[in-house]
Amino acid sequence: MSEKKIHEDQKYIDGLLKNNSFIIQAIYDKFVPKVINYIRQNSGDNDKAQDVIQDTLITIYNQASQKKLQLTCPFDAYFFLLCKRKWLNELKKSSNKEVTINEDVLSKGDDAQELAFETSVFGEKQALFTEMFQKLGTACKDLLTATFKIKSMEEVAKSLGVTYAYARKKKSLCIGKLTELVRESPKFNQLNN
Repeated sequence: MSEKKIHEDQKYIDGLLKNNSFIIQAIYDKFVPKVINYIRQNSGDNDKAQDVIQDTLITIYNQASQKKLQLTCPFDAYFFLLCKRKWLNELKKSSNKEVTINEDVLSKGDDAQELAFETSVFGEKQALFTEMFQKLGTACKDLLTATFKIKSMEEVAKSLGVTYAYARKKKSLCIGKLTELVRESPKFNQLNN
């Protein structure tokens, strides 16, 4: 299988990661107006559009920093598809009103579709994890948060004032509980289908 070529628009992903104000401004100047226009044409307003744009940029940033996102398509198509998916999800959540979608604006790029889908699923999985993490007890949350920050279990145990053996056993139980919560969530099955 051939290796996909990194697109020159990777500079926008890298700029977001480095919090480069010039690149972020370029994203707002070049790509945001199309998204705002699309959302306004499809039952939304400027405020809703800005919320979708912010959420999308945060999702892209998180995926880039955690999964080393490599852009293989134009940023415009990728960003637009992600914003569109987020907006459609918002409309589904508040589906008490009739929704008319203007499909004329769509970009048709396979790489863009694939990347947008992956990033969208990544964001939804991250949100599900965070939601279920909040349902854990305080002791589990403290222990798991410490293990995210500190790599050595000996240091984690010391920072929490417990024995190494207890910290390892408790971590295993907490991860088991978190996994159970995630798998029992109806959202989990939706994300894996």
